[in-house]
Amino acid sequence: VPALATEPQFAQRLREHLEEEQLLDGRYRLQKVPGGRMAMPVLEEKLSRLRLPQEMPCGLVWIQDPIPSRAARRQTPAQKLRDELRRLVGESWSEELERDVPRAWQRHGDLVLLSEDSLRAAPWEKMGPVLWETVASALGAQRLARRGRVLPDGMRSPSVTLLLGQDGWVEHVDNGIRYTFDVTKCMFSPGNITEKLRVASLPCSGEVLVDLYAGIGYFTLPYLVHAAAAFAHACEWNGHAVEALRRNLVLNGVQDRCRIHHGDSRQVSSADRPRPPRPRVASPSPPLSFQLELRDVADRVNLGLIPSSEEGWPVACRVLKKGTGGVLHIHHNVETFPTPALLQAPVLRAERGSPEGANSDGEAQHPTEDGGKKALGARIRPEWQRWAEAAAARIQGLLAELHGQPWRTSILHIEAVKSYAPHVHHLVLDLECRPTLP
Repeated sequence: VPALATEPQFAQRLREHLEEEQLLDGRYRLQKVPGGRMAMPVLEEKLSRLRLPQEMPCGLVWIQDPIPSRAARRQTPAQKLRDELRRLVGESWSEELERDVPRAWQRHGDLVLLSEDSLRAAPWEKMGPVLWETVASALGAQRLARRGRVLPDGMRSPSVTLLLGQDGWVEHVDNGIRYTFDVTKCMFSPGNITEKLRVASLPCSGEVLVDLYAGIGYFTLPYLVHAAAAFAHACEWNGHAVEALRRNLVLNGVQDRCRIHHGDSRQVSSADRPRPPRPRVASPSPPLSFQLELRDVADRVNLGLIPSSEEGWPVACRVLKKGTGGVLHIHHNVETFPTPALLQAPVLRAERGSPEGANSDGEAQHPTEDGGKKALGARIRPEWQRWAEAAAARIQGLLAELHGQPWRTSILHIEAVKSYAPHVHHLVLDLECRPTLP
């Protein structure tokens, strides 16, 4: 970096002069250079404005290995990025550009994913590759991408632009599970980590899982790796996600315990009642004649689709073991209306495991699968309770119609995963479904 070197007795006066002229480069410390002089780093982009003061003998030198200042070491990444961009822009810096600098981002290994509204101002567009190289360097990344809006194609495909680098494949580790995916093709939601942790703790030893919306394996992998499910059927219609899922099964050494069903799981075989698929954008290399042949195989079904997985409920009923039934994990976004605090926290009857918590059949409710420890005393909103009861009644009806005999459904647990939008919560209902013995 460029610096002005002077004798020690002039160092303080020179520093004050450079600070007054806004020429001092605060990123680096003052350093001694050969001859005993003190060198003060100056901003390279302002060298043209540099005028050497006559009353202080000094000269321009270049420091080969500058030492970061204490202030620079204390900087947050966002502050460092702002300062680097300000230096890049120079005198054209403005409040508009300041507002456009990102303050948060996602990091996936050596790739940083910027938010949709970052660095959109017109002056940035004129800077070309040097802008993205500066951003990557400031954030310690090799590759850079920027999010867009999620595409309305039924697959929640991301609209991500790669700004720097050759490809968007990254690796992410959650709870000891390795996920690899192309950020320009597949979504990854860190907000679902609590549900992935909960799934990993469920007692699934010896069970068969059907994951109707597997994606890259968000939930399939915790069931196999940590919850010890014996086998999983992973259903997914997005070809990009299927490719990532195949890699992830191998990465985690569970490829022999999972079968991937590539296609729309709502399209059923001719033996079942047909359900017309909704309009959708085709995925890469779609299996056009795909029909999900699974029936009577699952101890547990995961329906991890939001805002609603309701279209998958008939399929979930069909794949449950008809002799013993099993558990459905139903994801759904539920609107919660603002109410006074004292009125919005009733105890969930189903989670108490008490005789008062009856299901739609009048059967006694079961405690949660972890013995009720987490759920005991848990409080939920009235809207959550009403949605769970309606879902339980609907699925009970579907099962009775499918098998021609009564079934009972019991609410085991309602999990609030995250706030999805104002007054909207992403919930998971654990619903036990069992045939009623004659």
